[in-house]
Parts: sequence; C-alpha cells; structure tokens
Amino acid sequence: QVQLVESGGGLVQAGGSLGLSCAASGNFIAIINMGWFRETPGNQRELVAYVWSDGSTDYLDSVKGRFAVSRDNAKNTVALQMNTLKPEDTAVYYCKAMITSSDAVGALNYWGKGTLVTVGS
Repeated sequence: QVQLVESGGGLVQAGGSLGLSCAASGNFIAIINMGWFRETPGNQRELVAYVWSDGSTDYLDSVKGRFAVSRDNAKNTVALQMNTLKPEDTAVYYCKAMITSSDAVGALNYWGKGTLVTVGS
C-alpha cells in the first residue's frame, strides 16, 4: 500500500519561513511526478508547486519567487521551502504524487493527509 506522509507545517509570523517535506513509502514501482497543493475553507484545492517527470517545475503565480520545490528521487521525497510567508498562504498543504505500483494498472494519484500552515499577521 502506497502512503504519502507530510511533515513540517505549523505557525509562523508573516515574513517568516517554513519547510514542508513529504515521503512516499510502501510497495511501488516508480514515482512519476510529485508536488504540493493547498486548500482553504470554501475554496478548491490548488497547485502550489510541482515537479514533473522531466524535472520541470510549476508554481502558483502568487508564490513564485518565495517558494521552492525540490525532489529527491533517491529518497522518494519532495520538499517545499516557503519564504516570506504571507497570511494568505495560510492553508492545509497536501502532498500529491502520481505513482505506479504492482497493485494497479497504470499510474494512480496519491495524496497525503495534509499539514496545516498558519501565517500570523
């Protein structure tokens, strides 16, 4: 069974920094892509930062220049370094990965349980 487990998150003051990490575990063949989404009450989950299979990255416009995503293929992890945080960055952050495993045909999307980031003003 494939699992994504996030760590990091918490409370930080505006202008501060915080790091998130996500590790994939379980019986899988390969991680195709991996990254971060976030969700606030009443809003759709949105892509924050993502690393695609070719190594390219995508960022939400509002976090460009402040957040950096990185993936460690050897450790099956993805990290999100968040700098110059703003109150509007407050959200539950979710790790997502597209993974192939012997238990399924084709690649499936997996999600972590989420970690809360709160940015105080």
